[in-house]
Amino acid sequence: MKKSLIALAVLAASGAAMAQSSVTLFGVVDATIRYVDSSNTGGNWSLANSGYNSSRLGFRGTEDLGGGLTASFWLEAGVSNDNGTGQASNTNNQIGGSAGTGTQGLTFNRRSTVSLAGSWGELRLGRDYVPYFWNTTIFDPFGTNGVGAVSNMTLAGMQVISGGGLNTGAAGVRASNSVGYIMPKMGGFYGQAMLAFGENVTEIGGVSNPNKSNGNVGSVRAGYANGPFDIAVGWGQTTFAPSQQYFVTNIGASWNFGVAKAMFLWNQEAADTITNTTLRSNTYMLGATMPLGAGELKGSYTWGNSTNDALKGDQIAIGYIYNLSKRTALYTTYSYLNNDGKAAPYTMAGYNPGVNKSIYGLDFGVTHRF
Repeated sequence: MKKSLIALAVLAASGAAMAQSSVTLFGVVDATIRYVDSSNTGGNWSLANSGYNSSRLGFRGTEDLGGGLTASFWLEAGVSNDNGTGQASNTNNQIGGSAGTGTQGLTFNRRSTVSLAGSWGELRLGRDYVPYFWNTTIFDPFGTNGVGAVSNMTLAGMQVISGGGLNTGAAGVRASNSVGYIMPKMGGFYGQAMLAFGENVTEIGGVSNPNKSNGNVGSVRAGYANGPFDIAVGWGQTTFAPSQQYFVTNIGASWNFGVAKAMFLWNQEAADTITNTTLRSNTYMLGATMPLGAGELKGSYTWGNSTNDALKGDQIAIGYIYNLSKRTALYTTYSYLNNDGKAAPYTMAGYNPGVNKSIYGLDFGVTHRF
């Protein structure tokens, strides 16, 4: 009898375990030998990370709640595998809302969400990509990684037009404290919306807090994908100072012709100033990927400018990925970025060439997924 009770307990426990999927450990380790040379600062050799894929370590899992409802979690940490450190997060979508980069252990800065999903879509809570940023990375042949990334230019306007009120960590790519909704795909249509909170108090000592809206983020993205064609529009707004907002509007598209996949991106950043002047920064990109041998050839041409030509320049990039297996690849990328701006430069992979200075870079690396 005792053995029967033990067997029943084991079966009950195994049944409960089978009701949910097992937790998955996943990640990417990507290292690149990088050379960057600027007409202002000279050349620099380094071992960097994330030249092709963003290095990361993550955990995810899903539980079937029955009736078509599922619960899931996703915890994903950025890894600087070239030196063994973790990457910083941002607590409130504002400048000063993050720990010093490289001075801490792992933080789940890339994504930390819990979700409920059903036939009606997915409700997602936590830190996640701002919807408009998906257009930037999906329609970039280089996936916003390495020396050839379109984000060398699309994010450059942020600090310039916000007067230093924002940087890429402050809601430029991801937002903390967010509530998001992802609609189910219907006839090729898809979409996503997000609200995120800066979590500032409304009053200080009985007086209205002028910074109460700082770090509040709103963003939406909608698209249509059918066969080889995909197009999406994104929009977002972040309050970075009292009565001042940073806006992003973008459109991305791709068409897979079989022999090659063509890509297009238009990205506009704008900010309202305290003098009721609207500053703008526009970026345009044409790119393509093409299967070649055991890998893929890719390239892009990007150009842009901002109000009064504070930022102005263009970038050309070309790269090749050679697949050693389904999980491991070698890659190389070359990029040249020319600056003609009057007040600020476009940068490359974190290197600042200086105003009106050109810069070029070379990546040669290996990436492994698990």
